[in-house]
Amino acid sequence: MAQVNDVHAATAQAAAPAAHASSWQPLRQPVFRILWIATVVSNIGSWMNDVGINWSMLTLSADPLAVALVQAASSLPMFLFALPSGVMADIVDRRKYLLFSQLWVFIAAVGLTVLSLTGQVTPTVLLIAAFLLSTGAAMSSPPFQAIVPDLVEKSELGSAIALNSLGINISRAIGPALGGFILSLAGPWMVFMLNALSVLGVAWVLYRWKAQPTIQRLPPEHFFPAVRAGLRYVHAAPVLRNVLVRTVAFFLFASAGWALLPLVARRELGLGPGGYGIMLACIGIGAICGAVVLPRLRQRFDPDRLMLLASLLFAATMLALAFIRHFWLLNAFEFFTGFAWIAVLSTLNLGAQRSAAKWVKARALAVYLTFFFGAMTLGSAIWGQLASHFTIPVALCAATAGMLLACLTGLRWRLNKDPDLNLEISGAGEIAPDLAIAHQRGPVMVAYEYLIDPVDAHDFTVCIQEIRRVRRRGGALSWSVYEDVQQPGIFVETFVVGSWIEHLRQHERHTMNDLKIQQRVQAFHRGERPPAVRYLVAPGA
Repeated sequence: MAQVNDVHAATAQAAAPAAHASSWQPLRQPVFRILWIATVVSNIGSWMNDVGINWSMLTLSADPLAVALVQAASSLPMFLFALPSGVMADIVDRRKYLLFSQLWVFIAAVGLTVLSLTGQVTPTVLLIAAFLLSTGAAMSSPPFQAIVPDLVEKSELGSAIALNSLGINISRAIGPALGGFILSLAGPWMVFMLNALSVLGVAWVLYRWKAQPTIQRLPPEHFFPAVRAGLRYVHAAPVLRNVLVRTVAFFLFASAGWALLPLVARRELGLGPGGYGIMLACIGIGAICGAVVLPRLRQRFDPDRLMLLASLLFAATMLALAFIRHFWLLNAFEFFTGFAWIAVLSTLNLGAQRSAAKWVKARALAVYLTFFFGAMTLGSAIWGQLASHFTIPVALCAATAGMLLACLTGLRWRLNKDPDLNLEISGAGEIAPDLAIAHQRGPVMVAYEYLIDPVDAHDFTVCIQEIRRVRRRGGALSWSVYEDVQQPGIFVETFVVGSWIEHLRQHERHTMNDLKIQQRVQAFHRGERPPAVRYLVAPGA
């Protein structure tokens, strides 16, 4: 299965700590255990397939740009389709959607197998196949991340995601070496066929799995309003915005290491497919070791410092890739490539996970994936073009210099912002009004009237600015606060939503953090009753 390998791996460190759950306890859950095994097998097939496509392109074309475009074609679908897939994962049956994505990958892998077996593979065919397989990954990644809480107990969630990380890194260590061996033994078609067969196990588990039905008080969101709600949430979530900036800053330059690695293996070291597979396996072993050591590193370093150290380590490995031409010495550096890669990915995923509320988590993670793979796609094309016009070492040195400069983004966009952020649904706070208003009527203006002591007016206006983000994250199109000049101390907060049902959804989206902000604001209110609220609906046509 052509899953988003590294993103699934990195989410291991992203869950909140479990309440003393054993690291292996989630495997006692039958569905999770079987799906975990099937996913490991499938991802071994995906890594074998990656080796087959990269090596086939090297065989057909010596142009560095063509080889780098394989990485770009593999990353572009995540940039294009991750957000729509995240929306679908939030509004449709995730099990059926995942089955469709597995069928898509199976058909694409079988098609590539047939073309390879009949000798009809060209550079264009390889790029199209990489694009189609990664499109399946783009469809499956957000819902796969979103179903994990449905497969295990809440106390086991952190351990479950950690096991997913372990499985991905096991496949990373096995898949490339096995793919290189099969390439040298039977040719690319066998690698492509085994990848197609590896998808069937995941599809079978999903087909057999009977998910618990969810109770929804409100009708499901429509596609385009759900997209807009997800983007508004991202815009009003400072921690998530910081994660996105740091994501682009790292992956735009780190993409050089992945895009140019096959060229170094074939042209600079003169390796065959087996040697190239060993290099990728060393990266996988480094990632496994990184996943094991990271919990201890997190106890010593905050996210920003850990991100800085991992970025500097990755920059050093790109310099080694540029200049070292001793096979085993370079593999020693590639081990640290995997170590640094998983450290960065897990740190960024931790930021993305903790900055997204449950109701919008798949969409928020999809936006993160869009930035991640958008940077990888753009970077791969840039470094391939630079290597084509100059040399591979020049491109790698330029990417290293860029990564060192990108480390400065940590001074402004910190990952450790709001470390106590709690985005669990509160289940308390404002009660949704029971009014006889058609769900689709709108726009709707909601107005809250506060009675504020004039002495506290300045502090109140500063504090209520946090409410703006709460309303915008929940779906408000606009927000304002006004003071009544004729009645000093009367402040009116207003916000507009697209329809009445969108306002009802706002009440279901309140998080513990939102509740805390609302309590701080309402502490300024001096009235005997809670702030008065008015609902103004645009008149019907």
